[in-house]
Amino acid sequence: MTRTENQLIYHSMASRPNTLAIDIAIARSLGFDGLETSGPKIAAFLEAGFSASELKARLDGLALPGIGFLIDLERQGEGRRQMLREAEELCALASAAGARGIEAITGPLDIRVFETGAAERYPHLYRGLVDLPTDIQLDLTAANLQAVADIAASHGLLVYLEALSWTPLNTMDAQLQVIDRCKRDNVRIVIDFWHSYTSGDTPERIARLDKALIYGVHLCDSLPYAGGIPNEPVLRDVPTGQGVLDLQSWVDAVKSTGYAGWWSCELFCRRQHQDDSFAVARDLKALMERLILR
Repeated sequence: MTRTENQLIYHSMASRPNTLAIDIAIARSLGFDGLETSGPKIAAFLEAGFSASELKARLDGLALPGIGFLIDLERQGEGRRQMLREAEELCALASAAGARGIEAITGPLDIRVFETGAAERYPHLYRGLVDLPTDIQLDLTAANLQAVADIAASHGLLVYLEALSWTPLNTMDAQLQVIDRCKRDNVRIVIDFWHSYTSGDTPERIARLDKALIYGVHLCDSLPYAGGIPNEPVLRDVPTGQGVLDLQSWVDAVKSTGYAGWWSCELFCRRQHQDDSFAVARDLKALMERLILR
C-alpha cells in the first residue's frame, strides 16, 4: 500500500536516458511510492502513439506529485508569452498523467551569463533579469509566477518553485519573497539539497521554514564547492551518499519543520545514468529508507 506520509518518490532524472515506461517499471518493481517525471518524457510517450488512458493505466497506483519543468520563469516580452504557452502545455501533460503539479525554475540556465564581461562576450545568450535591481527582479518573477499559478489552477494543479543556485533570487529567503509577492495559494517550494548548499543555505536555515510552504524535497548530493559560479554538471556528478553533504543533517532539518510529504531521488551522476538503472534505483531507495524512515 502506498504511504501517505514521507513518500519515497523515484525521479526520472535517476535514469535520465530511459523512457517513461522504464521509469514506471523501476518505480513499481522496487516499491517506490510514486514517480516524479518530466514533461518531455510524458510527451514522448504520447507522441509515440500511446493514449492518455494508456498513460494513466501505466501510472495507476503510483503517486505523481508533479512533473518538470518550466524553465526561465522570469522571461519578459515575447519570451514571457512563450513561457506562458509552455506552462499551458506542461499543465496539459500533467493533467493527462494525473499529476498534482508542475515545477517552475528560474534562469538563466547558461552559467556563462554570470562571467565577467558576459554581455559583450556572449551577446546572444539569454540574460533574464540579471542586469536589473533585486527588487525589480522579485516583482517581475512574482508576476510571472502568479500568471503560471493561475494557469495551473485552471487545471486543478499547483506550482512548485525551484530557484537554480547560480541564478538571481537563489536563496530560500529570496524564494519566499517571490512567493509572498505572488499571492497565490497554489504555489509552494521544493527543497533541493544541492541548490540549497551551493546557494549558501544550510540545514539550520531549512529548519526554520514553514512546513506549509514545502511541497517536496529533492534528496541529492554534491562534490566539494569552493565558491563562485556553481557548475551543476561537474558538482552533481556523484552518487548520492558519496558526496560531501551530510545528508542525514539535511533530512533531519526538513523533518524538524514537521514536514512529512514526498522525497524524490534526483540524480546527475553520469556513470550511474549509464549503469543498470534498476540496481541504481534499488540503492537509492535503500539510502532513502535509512535517512528518512528510520
